[in-house]
Amino acid sequence: MPLSEHEQRLLEQMERALHAEDPKFASALQGNKLRRRLRRRVGFAVAGVLAGGALIGYGIVAGRVALDAAGAAVVVACAWLAWLSWRRIPAPGQIVPASRLRPRRTPRSGSFRQRMELRWQRRRERDGF
Repeated sequence: MPLSEHEQRLLEQMERALHAEDPKFASALQGNKLRRRLRRRVGFAVAGVLAGGALIGYGIVAGRVALDAAGAAVVVACAWLAWLSWRRIPAPGQIVPASRLRPRRTPRSGSFRQRMELRWQRRRERDGF
C-alpha cells in the first residue's frame, strides 16, 4: 500500500533532518539505489542501440528495407530512453526525495467502487476524521 501524502511529507522531513545532521552518511544511503537503477537502465538502452545498429547493418546486407526500418526504430527508442535516464541520475551528494526512489505505481487496479472507496479513505485521513 502506498504512503499517504502526509506520510510522504513526514518521511521527506526526516530525510532532510538526517542529511543536515550527518550529510556524509545520508548521501551514502540516499541516492545509491536510484543511481544504480538508472545506470542499469542506461546500460540496457545502450545495448539496445547497438542491437538496433546491428539490425540496420544486417538489413543493408540482406537487402531488407523492413529490417532497416525496425533497426532505426529500435535505435531511436533506445537512444531516447538512454538520454532520459542519464538526465535523471542524481549527483553523488544530491538529496533525492523518497518519492523518486520508489517506482510510481498508481492504485488503478480494481473496480470503480474500490477506487472511490480508496479516494474517500484518503480524504478522511487528510482531513483528520
